[in-house]
Amino acid sequence: MVEGTVVTCPSCGKKARVRPAAPGAPKCPGCGTRLPWLVASDELSFEREVTGPVPALVDFWAPWCGPCHAVAPVLERLATRHAGALKVVKVNVDQCPGLAARYGASSIPLLVLLRDGTELERIVGAQPLPALEAFLAPHLG
Repeated sequence: MVEGTVVTCPSCGKKARVRPAAPGAPKCPGCGTRLPWLVASDELSFEREVTGPVPALVDFWAPWCGPCHAVAPVLERLATRHAGALKVVKVNVDQCPGLAARYGASSIPLLVLLRDGTELERIVGAQPLPALEAFLAPHLG
């Protein structure tokens, strides 16, 4: 089975498969533009997903959480805006209670920014795009 998500290149429109735990930030096979990197993770793949060439913004969420659904499109925009510089990793707290406990995800959505698996910052609650841009700015050189 082939893993990954099919995304459309924002530059040329070509479709490409973005693999979750790729060794580098994904690029369009057609034009070379960096692609948005947004993946779902579980307890088995988490360490691979958050250790890599770019910071990982981990979204601890649940399907029943209204604010989680509200922030999801904002996270998709961030993944697109910061393609090649940010990876968004979604963790369903109902399916990954060990990770939720490890990161103290008692209130969701919880966004935790990691670099090479080390926590840099966290923010709780659904935030608008400008607030999340400000949250990320110091870490996305």
